[in-house]
Amino acid sequence: MNDEEIKAEELLHSFINQLEDVNCDKDYVKRDAIACAKIAVDEILKNIEATILYHKESKALPLNKSYWLGVKEALNYL
Repeated sequence: MNDEEIKAEELLHSFINQLEDVNCDKDYVKRDAIACAKIAVDEILKNIEATILYHKESKALPLNKSYWLGVKEALNYL
């Protein structure tokens, strides 16, 4: 398992823990948790894009963006 897949799993479990009290059906909880995790990653990616506009010389930001895109992709396989 790579770093992005590990982070995707961590996000999923964080949201599952929050949603388990709301829903009883585990399939719905997992589906909703994945959707929430994707929303969180999309917000992170928007922030990275905005930051890149002001810090074009940064070498870390594109790597950070690549990492979070990988996390988002990994969420598709959970």
